[in-house]
Amino acid sequence: MKNAQKMAAMLLMAGPALMVASGATLPPDPGFSGSLENRVQHELRMLPYYNVFDDLRFAVNGDRVTLTGEVTNPVLKTNAVNSVKRVPGVAGVDDQIEVLPLSDFDRNIRMRTYFAIYGYGPLQKYGLGVWPSIHILVKNGSVRLVGVVDSKADSNMAYLRANGVPGVFSVTNDLQVATP
Repeated sequence: MKNAQKMAAMLLMAGPALMVASGATLPPDPGFSGSLENRVQHELRMLPYYNVFDDLRFAVNGDRVTLTGEVTNPVLKTNAVNSVKRVPGVAGVDDQIEVLPLSDFDRNIRMRTYFAIYGYGPLQKYGLGVWPSIHILVKNGSVRLVGVVDSKADSNMAYLRANGVPGVFSVTNDLQVATP
């Protein structure tokens, strides 16, 4: 069982790199049109190392973009800022992205929380597709859940599953319930 979990963890972490190496992701379309918000969102979603353990947000004010959120990889922060700077119509980027501490303790909690939530039958649907809807942010042993779920019951279940992970000091449930 432990080998299967280790293999799943390796695939989860290597997935974006494998997609890039295989050519599965395409470069942004230079003709991509739409609002500035849509173009910025498109660029952020195309980042190869953006995963379920990161949360990137942005706000557009005229031709200026403010990037916020938390990431596990310092390279992701740099890539996010650089890719948004290149978006046509963006005059400046205010970088307020926090890089989460790089520790084995937090990394272990991330993986255990991931399996506690996405390995649980009723919550597995949130891990399907390219963009999992529950993001797991871990900072110094504290977990914060962000994203969108279908019901308050699913939000509570994700919270309870994360709260039951050994070594977790606290859990903050910032999951939003989708409006029908």
